[in-house]
Amino acid sequence: MASERRATLVITRPGGHSSGLIAQLHGAGFDTLEFPLIDIAPVADEAPLRAALDELYGPHTLRYALVVFVSPNAIDKSFIKLDARWPVEVPVAVVGPGSIAALARNGVREPTYTVISPSTEHADPRFDSEALYTAIEAHFGEAGLEGKRVLIVRGDGGREWLAERMTEAGAGVEKVAAYRRVLPEPSMQKWERIHALLAGESHAWLLTSSEGVRNLDELAREHLTADEIARLKRAPIVCPHPRITEAARQSGFDTITVSGAGDERIVESIDALFPRAAAASAHASATADAKANAASSAAETQSATALAHQPAQSRMTDSNDSKKDSPQPNVTSSLPPNKPFTPYEQQEKRRGSPGMALLWLVIVILAVAAGAFVLNRKFDRNNQQLAQQVAQADAQNAELRAKSDQAASATAALNTQLIQLQGKLSDAEAHSQALQQQYQDLASNRDDWTIAEVEQILSSASQQLQLTGNVQLALFALQSADERLAATNGPQVVVIRKAIASDIDKLKSTPSTDLTGLAIKLDTAIEQIDQLPLMGEAPIAQPRAQAAQPADSASIAAATGEPRWKVLWRQITSGIGQQLSSLVSVRRIDNADAMLTSPDQGYFVRENVKLRLLSARLSLLSRSEPTLKSDLQAADAALGRYFDPSSKKVQAVRDLVKQVDSASPAVSLPNLNASLAAVHQFKRGG
Repeated sequence: MASERRATLVITRPGGHSSGLIAQLHGAGFDTLEFPLIDIAPVADEAPLRAALDELYGPHTLRYALVVFVSPNAIDKSFIKLDARWPVEVPVAVVGPGSIAALARNGVREPTYTVISPSTEHADPRFDSEALYTAIEAHFGEAGLEGKRVLIVRGDGGREWLAERMTEAGAGVEKVAAYRRVLPEPSMQKWERIHALLAGESHAWLLTSSEGVRNLDELAREHLTADEIARLKRAPIVCPHPRITEAARQSGFDTITVSGAGDERIVESIDALFPRAAAASAHASATADAKANAASSAAETQSATALAHQPAQSRMTDSNDSKKDSPQPNVTSSLPPNKPFTPYEQQEKRRGSPGMALLWLVIVILAVAAGAFVLNRKFDRNNQQLAQQVAQADAQNAELRAKSDQAASATAALNTQLIQLQGKLSDAEAHSQALQQQYQDLASNRDDWTIAEVEQILSSASQQLQLTGNVQLALFALQSADERLAATNGPQVVVIRKAIASDIDKLKSTPSTDLTGLAIKLDTAIEQIDQLPLMGEAPIAQPRAQAAQPADSASIAAATGEPRWKVLWRQITSGIGQQLSSLVSVRRIDNADAMLTSPDQGYFVRENVKLRLLSARLSLLSRSEPTLKSDLQAADAALGRYFDPSSKKVQAVRDLVKQVDSASPAVSLPNLNASLAAVHQFKRGG
């Protein structure tokens, strides 16, 4: 037993779930205050829970492969509904030690039953859904849940993480609620104790769920002042899981300790928050005082028993003597003498009983008034909520009426637009009839017919000329149009015939181009690209040492008058120089990048050149002179930059490209714009 009370721990678990923790805290020297933030209530409809539990005793093939209880409350509420013992062949999965203890209370424990829970072998074990799923996966295997039925017994709502993971693993997950969580209303006495703690007493809070954190925040806004709320947010709190810690931090708490699951860990965390203030010597002194007080009490009891058969004066004397003789360590003054017993004391006590009754009456009245005050506040809050709901309903009704008015106005606008469209349709029909009449009037005119026919001929000839480049067909079309206009008289017809004659002369003077021959040359060049040697692939002749045969040194020395050794030395040095010069080959390369081209890159160089030549061929056939010249120049530049210029094959391909390039100016064709412009001018009445 501790020597003093160090602090008060406010326990927010549901009522009746903290007896073991409270005993450990009292043993460690702490006061406790049960302040539940969540109440456990039965579900409104227990039929789904009963139906799910009944399937535990059905046919073996239809039973659940696993039943998961998310909390001790789920275990207690479910086992109450069982009519028989839990089937041994159905394994159970729970989150933490509290649930394991709840199963043991209901007769389900290992090794008789299979109980799956997170491993406790780690230095800092976790008791949450993630750790439980890891344990389940280790028990069943990686694909062991596929195609099997799993039942999750929980409260209303809650996290869906575990159910989602098991569904992804292929299991058929069924969820059923065994209880529901409600927000309690603490009594006035507990609120008075909270006010006293927040006024300055040393205390801490135990928050065991994220929902409890939210409920505490809501209750604090209703019952505490702004200063008390600020002190509450600064008070130390203990949370068993990091997820609850995150919820507390979001609510504004700044002194948070993560204890881990289990009552022992919670007590250790509280003990670390409030270390003992008394020294070992003070504790020993307090122990001696307690022993002395116990001895004194025993002596007094014995004296009182002996004095029961003696006169009052004798009892007084013996009592004083016994007090003088009895040992009293750590006591500085003697105890006062016992008061003599008189019957007047009983009379005074009887006289005080009406006062006590009056006091109790006042207390009852105050309690009733406090309850009425709390009920009044609840009624006011409910009235405010109802007023807000009514206001929201009125706002929604007003919004719906506004939308209805907008819809009505939109319908009216649509009707107006429909009437307008019907009027426009009638006007369009009238215009169509007028146009048909005008067309009939125009068709009756012979000259107009002829001009329309000539325009059609010229348009077709112009399109064919641009698409196919067939000059002869365009020339024939112009001559046919001129023959038709020859039968018509008029000054405007003469203007059209002059334009047609000008286009005929233009077509006759157009040089003929052998497009097929040029295309064949490009095809030949494309076929030879793969055989062309690159700059780095050019063959290099093997060097050979060459030197002239040495002459007769004696005759040379006699003829020149030089010593023979000088003649021999000159011959030897010149021979060595000739041999060295013949071993070295010097080549000129203007583009150094060409020598760095690897065989893989050479493949892409050849393909790029072939693509350029193919594009040039398409431009040639479509008579697009700018594109043709651009592609031919790019292909020739690549041939000169990356391929061996000394190769005969490379030179032949470059000659073919240059031949096509030199013939490209004759590719462009004339147009028939003059004739078409004259016809359009005539139709506009110019």
